[in-house]
Amino acid sequence: MKRLFLKSVVAAVAAASFSLPAMAADITGAGASFPFPIYAKWAEAYKKETGTGLNYQSIGSSGGIRQIKAKTVAFGATDAPMSGADLDKDGLVQFPAIIGGTVAVVNLDGFGNGDLRVTGPVLAEMFLGKIAKWNDPKLAALNPGKKLPDTAITIVHRADGSGTTFNWTDYLSVVSKDWADTVGKGAAVKWPAPTSVGGKGNEGVAANVSRTKGAIGYVEYAYAKRNKLPTLALQNKDGQWVVADDETFAAAAAGADWFSVPGMGLSIVNQPGAKSYPISTASFILMYKEPTNKAESAEVLKFFDWSFKNGKALATELDYVPLPDSLTNQIRQRVWSQINTK
Repeated sequence: MKRLFLKSVVAAVAAASFSLPAMAADITGAGASFPFPIYAKWAEAYKKETGTGLNYQSIGSSGGIRQIKAKTVAFGATDAPMSGADLDKDGLVQFPAIIGGTVAVVNLDGFGNGDLRVTGPVLAEMFLGKIAKWNDPKLAALNPGKKLPDTAITIVHRADGSGTTFNWTDYLSVVSKDWADTVGKGAAVKWPAPTSVGGKGNEGVAANVSRTKGAIGYVEYAYAKRNKLPTLALQNKDGQWVVADDETFAAAAAGADWFSVPGMGLSIVNQPGAKSYPISTASFILMYKEPTNKAESAEVLKFFDWSFKNGKALATELDYVPLPDSLTNQIRQRVWSQINTK
């Protein structure tokens, strides 16, 4: 049943071309492609119930930050959280809206979802170009009894400024000193592997992996499912092998202290816990404390308030993790209270 529901949702998402132009543009937002599938589903349900539409443009996290700074939208969305200092400088507030995970997807004949295992350091070596073939001894050692092909590895990465890239490189920087020293983390980095190709948005990366034999890339989990791309099993901080799903994302987020970081911009990569998926993340919303269009900003808060209260099941169906009520109550009291909508 869950699979059939997802198919119907992603079909609607595909038809929308990763924007929502058919809906009344009562609320405008732009940014991360990571949360777009759930924002689209929330928007559809909210429109039916309230008559208020959402026009959200899936242009990447860097684009979302640019758009909110330019004041062309009522909210920006980013998976790479802004620092507390930058938020203060621009008069913005930031809060998480949904939790999910970034997954390694592959195009390798004969291997299905979770069939291949990889550790963080080995994954970093693949993206550094130091492991160039699928039958490399380091990969073979992690996958005893599996016949790995003598196929070149093609790295597929984001070509645009991306919060998904930030999440991915944040994780690689934590688990690999070599990666941290030579590439580092960011919404856009210089990719070192000689056999690499870029794609725009999560959808562009998924498309390039789908048509390239021997490819490995990284996308938000819903895009892996929509494109039927196998994901790798990862070894987490506790040494356990885990595959991506809403339960392993939730396990990673369970102990998060969101208000311990200015602007709630907490990284939840490589969290402890036997079930924790190591490349889990939140996606964040950016809004002005003193918005130019107060009425539209008020409508944005109504939309997310409704989504937090009524959209949990929709999020779970798409393998996102909805925020717990205790956290959304704190967001209302400590973050939304800073936004002047009157």
